[in-house]
Amino acid sequence: MFRQFFAQAPELKSAREIGLMREAGKLVAESLRICREMAKPGTRTIEIDRAVEAHYKKYGATPLFKGYPGANPKSPFPACTCISLNEQVVHGIPSQRELRDGDLLKLDTACKLNGWCADRAISVLVGNGRPERKRLIEAGEHVLKIAMEELPRRKWWSEVALIMQRYAHQAGYTVVEEYVGHGIGRIMHESPQVPNYVPRGRAELRKMDFRIEPGLVLAVEPMLNMGKAETRVLADQWTVVTKDGLPSVHVEHTLALTAEGVIVITADS
Repeated sequence: MFRQFFAQAPELKSAREIGLMREAGKLVAESLRICREMAKPGTRTIEIDRAVEAHYKKYGATPLFKGYPGANPKSPFPACTCISLNEQVVHGIPSQRELRDGDLLKLDTACKLNGWCADRAISVLVGNGRPERKRLIEAGEHVLKIAMEELPRRKWWSEVALIMQRYAHQAGYTVVEEYVGHGIGRIMHESPQVPNYVPRGRAELRKMDFRIEPGLVLAVEPMLNMGKAETRVLADQWTVVTKDGLPSVHVEHTLALTAEGVIVITADS
């Protein structure tokens, strides 16, 4: 989600609703398992997207990305999966492009099943990737793990985001600030917006922050860059890339907080 902070009003979910979201989450996780298996040199990214679409169709699920409106109403997103490579951060469009050995591949997809949504992203190396790219992926996954661990321990999201941000910086990476996570439930993008960093100004911090409480369901999606944090959008009006052309990583899980702890809605079955 593009960052645009406003008054945060999370929509809390019941145990029953979280259970229904978990069913959608299992389907998303299975779709990404298929993507991971197909992530080999020579595979065209459009082939991966078609496999995800077929999987959703098989179970009667609605892909949430396909047809999603963008900055230009005449150019909705054309695929079920965002597939981004190397310096592409998010929102890459599947095409006839073939995967190459060493590519840093980001796969992001979401669906609605029986009225409830789930959203997840993974980053994988194609073939034999460079050690520095593997380390970048590991850092992104660790930042997401921090969110899972800290969510039940903190009262405000800014406390969690600060720990995520500090780890990323200490590891030598920058955090993308133009794009953030989001609440999720009956629709893909609900309040609140979920940044992976803490804004510098007090006024913006007040706008972005929200209280952590049971029933909260968030799509948390850190994006880390090997170089500078700045991004730009390509002429296709969707694909976000790093301005300096250095690699980026994107990982995401849909997380639900209950009185007993965190449920990873999009965990593998």
